[in-house]
Amino acid sequence: MPEITLAKTAGFCFGVDRAISLIEKLLSEGKKVATLGPIIHNPQVIEDFKKRGVCIVEHPGEVAPGSVLILRTHGVTEDVLKEVEESGVEYVDAACPFVNKIHKIVRDNSSEDVVTLIVGDPDHPEVRGIKSCAKGDSFVLRNSEELEKLLQENPHFSQKELILVSQTTFSVKEWEKSLKKIKLLCTNAKIFDTICSATEERQKEAVKLSSQNDAMVIVGGRHSSNTQKLKSVCEKNCPSFLVETKDELYGISFTGFNSIGLTAGASTPAGIIKEVLQTMSEIVNENKMIEEEKVLDSVSADDFDFAAALEESLSGLNSNQKVVGTVISVKPTEIQVDIGRKETGYIPYSEYSSDPNANPQTELKPGDELKLIIMKTNNQEGVIMLSKKRYDAIKAWDDILESEGTDKIFEGVVTDVIRGGILVLANNVKVFIPASLATMNRNDKLEDLLKTTVKFKIIEINKQRRRAVGSIRAVLKDAKKEVEDKFWAEVQEGETRKGVVKSLTNYGAFVDIGGVDGMIHISELSWSRIKHPSEIVNVGDEVEVTIKALDQEKRKISLGFKKVEDNPWEILRRDYPVDTVADVKIVSFTSFGAFAQIIPGVDGLIHISQIANKHIANPAEVLKVGEVVKAKITEIDFDLKRVGLSIRALLPEEPKEEAVEETAEVAEEATAEATEEATAEATEE
Repeated sequence: MPEITLAKTAGFCFGVDRAISLIEKLLSEGKKVATLGPIIHNPQVIEDFKKRGVCIVEHPGEVAPGSVLILRTHGVTEDVLKEVEESGVEYVDAACPFVNKIHKIVRDNSSEDVVTLIVGDPDHPEVRGIKSCAKGDSFVLRNSEELEKLLQENPHFSQKELILVSQTTFSVKEWEKSLKKIKLLCTNAKIFDTICSATEERQKEAVKLSSQNDAMVIVGGRHSSNTQKLKSVCEKNCPSFLVETKDELYGISFTGFNSIGLTAGASTPAGIIKEVLQTMSEIVNENKMIEEEKVLDSVSADDFDFAAALEESLSGLNSNQKVVGTVISVKPTEIQVDIGRKETGYIPYSEYSSDPNANPQTELKPGDELKLIIMKTNNQEGVIMLSKKRYDAIKAWDDILESEGTDKIFEGVVTDVIRGGILVLANNVKVFIPASLATMNRNDKLEDLLKTTVKFKIIEINKQRRRAVGSIRAVLKDAKKEVEDKFWAEVQEGETRKGVVKSLTNYGAFVDIGGVDGMIHISELSWSRIKHPSEIVNVGDEVEVTIKALDQEKRKISLGFKKVEDNPWEILRRDYPVDTVADVKIVSFTSFGAFAQIIPGVDGLIHISQIANKHIANPAEVLKVGEVVKAKITEIDFDLKRVGLSIRALLPEEPKEEAVEETAEVAEEATAEATEEATAEATEE
């Protein structure tokens, strides 16, 4: 049985534990909680919180009244933080202290003349937040190669002041390579080592475990940078498998591994780690039973008597007892054959075939030749009892022995579902196939295989006991790979294909497009914002998708689903030209006006000066969120996706005195703006 070693650093880091505890505390106090985006990158934790009433919002304006808004552990951009503060919503910043430290470093050390370099994933929310703190030029580099390329393409950087920081979960080895590059090419750089100490310890332990074990299992969300880095450092030393839950373990074969290491990302709860550890133990225990053939030995005679029968049939036989017989006639209980001797040969029906459905009366006719084994000779009566079933068993066993070390595929009928697996009859030899190797997915029912014809490979043979263990899953995996290879050889970006929705996650839908899975990101399901893919599609739905992007190396497919003709901006272009008067719904306020929904997916800005025909200090003086008002479309910028609205254009003219006062105020503001612009231009010169 493989030894399983659990990493000491596996599980929640300080920052994640702090954020989760914060939400737990608020929920225990009976408060409504909303998070600005997923609080951490772990779908199971997010789903659990959703069931307990925690809402995920993308904009402060979506927060329900009376709710506390939690800012995610990865931090937010400066603009988003400002927007949250201006919205008046009660909020708590749950950003990891290490992330906040990087924000402060960049704020304190950057300026218009300083170049900020950040090594990390440019699409990660943590990195976007760090970048927003830079006051001058800033660049995000994925690795040391991109850093080197940037410095070579911008030789003037060597004369400028630079600061270098990293994402907290960045690869320690890649960071060290980046340091060598920048110290070599740019000696004036100010370097801040901002990789989280917990991340560094976790990665170092993962490297150590992966070098000491035959395989590694990493537990965590697939979209977690921390988890992906762990897999990356481990797979350089041994086969490494990333799973989100215990159920995914059943798709992994641990055969041939004597030791397995187990670690987990910083966003993985202890409960999930415990479940994975327990399930791994069960699986490797099951494999041990296969290896030691305890499954076969422990099955009762009623369930599994073929071993004794085969042993008996093979004992004491030699090549001289093999004969060829010609069918003379088929009687109700036996088959008479001529074997070229003076004695009459006969085959009892019980010795014709191991297949209970076999029928000699329909399968045989006089003149057919059969290969047989002599079982008993009665010289006094002048008869010889023969067996076709036992000859077939010997021949089949020889075929199995010859298949050892090859990829030969056998075919047989599932005759029994027993404890621990199934029995398959192949050419009169029964082969045991463990439950974990009988189907492609662990959740598939073994009973559905009963009486069906299956293909399998032999994975283990015990010559002394004349027993064989097979794998149906090995054949299914080969067939799946063949389908995938053919798909990847033919597929082109931009193609339209039909598929079936296989599963849903918080971030999208997985679709089977002919034996290969692709993902429709949640943003590609609808032109309007949705909270979960189930609002648009369900498991089992047939859908038409477009191949948006292909990653041949990682074999990942990004699919498009929403139609161009449903694009709300195209609908706006067609049905809502400038000067159209429309009923719009107020969705949020800012200090400079109100945003209103024109149609789902398109919001317009009503500037504060266009809300009323008199001066107002705050949009909330006149409008309410959720209110529907009439407004005129005054301008549309399709490139920037901006729409200007005006309520004032539909109101009666303001009294003359107020108009004069308003005009004076506008003129004063315009003069002030012009003065600021002139000052700025003079400064730049």
